[in-house]
Formats: sequence, C-alpha cells, structure tokens
Amino acid sequence: MAELVEEDRKLIIEFCHLLDKAKQLFNGLRELPQYGHKQWHSYFGRTFDVYTKLWKFQQQHRAVLDSKYGLKRWQIGEIASKIGQLYYHFYLRTSECAYLNEAFSFYSAIRGRSYYTKACKEDKCELIVKKLRYYARFIVVCLLLKKIKLVRELIKELERQIAEYGNTYDPDDQVEWTLVVDEVKAFIQAEQVVTILHPDNYAVVLSHRLGSDSVPSIERSSQMAYNLQEAMIIGNRKYQVKFSELAIDMFRIIQTLERDPIENAQHIYDESPRQRFASTPNAPTTKGYLEEASRRESANPHKILLYKPAANQALVYIGSGVLDLLPNGALLLYISGDGYTCSTPRSSEPGYDMGGVITTYKSDTYRDGKDQKSQTKYKEVQCIYPGDLFQFSRSPMFIIIDSDNSFAFANMPKIFGYPQVTLMSPIELPVPYQDHKHQGSLFTLFLHAPLIAFCYICEIRSTSLAHWERALIFIDNFMIDALNILMRNRPDLNYVAFIGDDFMRLLILRYIFCDTTLRLHRAFRPRNTQPRCSPPLPDELIDHPALTGIVLDIANHFQVR
Repeated sequence: MAELVEEDRKLIIEFCHLLDKAKQLFNGLRELPQYGHKQWHSYFGRTFDVYTKLWKFQQQHRAVLDSKYGLKRWQIGEIASKIGQLYYHFYLRTSECAYLNEAFSFYSAIRGRSYYTKACKEDKCELIVKKLRYYARFIVVCLLLKKIKLVRELIKELERQIAEYGNTYDPDDQVEWTLVVDEVKAFIQAEQVVTILHPDNYAVVLSHRLGSDSVPSIERSSQMAYNLQEAMIIGNRKYQVKFSELAIDMFRIIQTLERDPIENAQHIYDESPRQRFASTPNAPTTKGYLEEASRRESANPHKILLYKPAANQALVYIGSGVLDLLPNGALLLYISGDGYTCSTPRSSEPGYDMGGVITTYKSDTYRDGKDQKSQTKYKEVQCIYPGDLFQFSRSPMFIIIDSDNSFAFANMPKIFGYPQVTLMSPIELPVPYQDHKHQGSLFTLFLHAPLIAFCYICEIRSTSLAHWERALIFIDNFMIDALNILMRNRPDLNYVAFIGDDFMRLLILRYIFCDTTLRLHRAFRPRNTQPRCSPPLPDELIDHPALTGIVLDIANHFQVR
C-alpha cells in the first residue's frame, strides 16, 4: 500500500512539473515578436510538445489526479484552452486554415463538455475572467470560420456569464466586458452587407477565401517570377467597427489572402487517420508538424496583423518581413487608415510632402469638468509616409493603400529596380455612402468580395441564392476577359512580375472590376471617388466594351441599370 502511495506521489509531482513548465513556455511565447520565423518555430515546437505530454499525462492518470490531487474540470478546460490558443496562433503564423479548424475543435469540446460550468462555484473571480476570455477567443475563431449561427449562441451565453459575473463580484471591468459583446454584435451587423436567401428561407453563409474557381488560371512565363510570401496588414480607422484588435477591413483582407480550407483539407499531421478531440479526448501531436508547416507555407502567405501600431513598430515589422523573403518571394503591404495631411508640410522632401496614413494616435483621456464625461485629446499622430517605404524597395512589394489620402502613395520611385505595384482607394465617397464608414471600406470590400460590393453601391440588401449564383457567373466571365485583355495589351512589367501568383492576380483583377464598376456608376463620376493604381494599367483596358458590357449585364440582372 505504501508503494502505491509513493507511486501516486511521483505521478502528482510529475504532473505539477509538466503543468509549471507548460505555463512558463506559454507565457514566454508572449515575449516573442510576431515577426521572424526561425526563433518562434523552435520555441513554439517546445511549447506544443510539453502541452502534448501534459494532455496525455492527465488522460492516462485521471483517476489518481482526481482522487489524490483534486484535479478540477475547469483545470482540464484550461489546458485544452491553451492548446486551442496554440493552434490559433500557429494559424496566425502560417495562414493555414486547417490549424484554425483545430483551434475550433478544442474550443468546441470545452463548451460541449462544460469544463467551465463549475468555475462560478469555485468562488474565485479570476476563474470567471478566464471563462469570459475563453468565450471571446472562441468567438474570434468562429468569426474567422464564418460560423455565424454559433457566434450568436456564444454571444447569448457570454451575456449571461457577464451578468452573473457582475451580480456575484460587482467588478470594475463588467462595463468593459459589456462593450466586448456590443463590439461583436456591431461586427456581425457590419459583415452582413447582403443577405442571400436559400430556397428553404435561411441566410446562406458565404466563404470569400481563395477557391479553385476564384481566379482564372494563367500559364506562367519566366517574367512572372514572384510568389506572395509575406503580408503585413495594418489597420487604423477611427470609427470603424472592430473586435479583439481586428478591424472589419483587416478581417476581410485576412480571408482574401487565404485558401479555402475545404479545398485544402489534407491532413496536417503524419498520423492518419487522426481521432478528433471533439469526439474522443485525444492528445494533439507534433510529429512532423513543423516539417509539414514548412512544406505548406508556400500555399498561403505568412501574415502579420498590426492594429493601431506606432509608426516605428510598423516599419520594424515591414523590415523584418522583407528580410524573411526568399529570392522569389514578394511582400504585400496593406494599410487601412485615416489620411494625414498638413497645411504646412513638415518636409519638402519627396515622399513626405503630401502626408501619409495614420497608424495610431497617442492620446490623453481626461474628464470634462462640465459633465464629467471622458474625453479624448490627441496629442501626437503616428503616421506612415510614402518616403518611409523607399528603404524597402530593395525587394518586390505589392502595396494596397485604403485611405482618404491614398493618392499620396502614387508614383513611388523604384530606387533599386525591383517590381512594385500600388493599388489606391478613392479618397472620397459620394454623400449617400459616407454615413456607413463604420461598416468598412468600400475599396477593401471590392477586393474581398466584388459582387457584394456591387450590391452595396446599388443598394441591394438581399437576393435569392439562384439570383446570386447567376450573378457570380458574370463575375467569373469578367475576371477571365479582364485577364485576357490585360495580357494582350502588354501591361507594365511590374504587373507581369506579380500576376503569376494566385493571390496577387486575384487582387489585380478585382481592382479592375472595382475601377470599371465605379466609372459606370453615376454617383462615382468625380475622379476622387474612383481608385488609382501605380503604374497605370493599359489604356485599352479602361472602358473596354467587353468589360463594361459585363458590368451592365450584372446591373440588368439585378434591375439596377
């Protein structure tokens, strides 16, 4: 009997050792910068290995840990939640949606097994906060996977948990958690630009990730030398809806730069078949996952998300992305932010004389003496200027500027001769569309989902699935014709260098659709309400009768000619 007790003691010591080591490694991940590949790869692998051992250990010795250690269900849920977070962060690093599905599997299992149900009865405020954070993370994953019905269920559950949290502890942060719920609701409402109704009278959820039929194919030549490898996504729109440091524009461009997981659903791991955690609590495995991730990284670009970064921070990340490029790799820089212009330019030097795009505001919050309401006073503006990007022109760059000062980035010099393309949003919106800025940028919407953007500017808020699918055929025809006309008319070699890559080809063709559509729309006749690109596209492409004819066919289809 004594020997059995000693054995149990060793098991508990081993479990505590694994638990402490796992926590230390997980906390260490937060200290690592997002940029760079080599450092985080090895550290992430060690962290994942320890959590794998910890999960298997608690499975194999659950009886002893329950009876002799007093292992709680919420503690098991914490381990599972950490594994879900690891999968989510690996998704952010690799842009591989299969890892996002793994994160969803773990989060869903936590909810299905009610691991946090008794957390409220533990009478510990910090446990309830962990539970609320779990709900917020789960909602982010569901939003990225477009599981809108489940998001609505999670919102209701989160609201109940926040109310119980407030009634039990009367915490100072209850208002902040209520604001989180409001952000999610606003985010969902902004995302639902058009409702597509199924014949059975329910709304169809669309995927806007890259599929096999999203972009017409092209026979690559030696001049089509570059693949999209790195993507820097910077967001800062003062009035735009956001959730968990993810503005709606950033959310849309993230999906635009990913392949559809349904069509890319080969196993990540060498184990096959692999039992899913949601059905049987099987441990994750790192067997071969780093090698597999390396093999798959060419499929989707590595993305860095920066929400309201300081200008210097953003430039450090961009520079790191340039350093990580392979010889045939290109960097995409997407900036969505309010424009910054100065009546008296701070510098007459080219690249700084026309202002730039604001990345963040350094501000003070103070109390107004009259009504005691919190007010914000901006004391410094952080801004990226076109001139800041000159130093990065040693590498191929595909730039998208969505701002009311985007035209400042036109005609950026190619100092070192590498390919460079810049797509710029309109700097003004017609009056009828200015009241909906919080729902996201029209230009980004065209790059993300061109048919939805078309419906938005024509005030089409709902349509039948059959009607929608017919309109998609017109869009596909437009993309095919636009590509053929573009290549026949010998486009600038900067476009040729990038057009062999699926993602960059898709963005170029969607830009052409945006430009063609807005030129035909009566509300967008002023030049400032139309997009620009640098270098310019061939003159023969602009107002080409085949392309304008397809846009008018779509208008006839929706009866908005």
